[in-house]
Amino acid sequence: MQTKAILAHSDVARILTAARRVALDNKWAVTIAVVDDGGHPLALERLDGCAPIGAYIATEKARTSALGRRESKGYEDMINGGRTAFLSAPILQGTLEGGVPIVVDGHVVGAVGVSGVKSDQDAQCARAGAQAVTA
Repeated sequence: MQTKAILAHSDVARILTAARRVALDNKWAVTIAVVDDGGHPLALERLDGCAPIGAYIATEKARTSALGRRESKGYEDMINGGRTAFLSAPILQGTLEGGVPIVVDGHVVGAVGVSGVKSDQDAQCARAGAQAVTA
């Protein structure tokens, strides 16, 4: 039988803290979502000034990244590159940059999704969160 790491409450808190720090340092109003490896929500934080839709988009970016085992930007690039049929893929609705997997010992244990500013800025916050438990 195989074993794998899972995200503990303390890990999720560190992820949120790191992602929030990047957002606040840059004065970015974002929502940060953390999900487990199955895309199930573990935490959501919407910073002051972020539009309500950010909560939905951040969660979907995180879910897409966790289930796809890659950054959500990969799907955005695929679609923008002409593979528009991928828009019909079931479940994966957060196919925009800003979802980053959390990889521990070669296994995806969850993901961070961020929404509220430019997509590369969302990804910057999400990467900081993911790195808080993998660095």
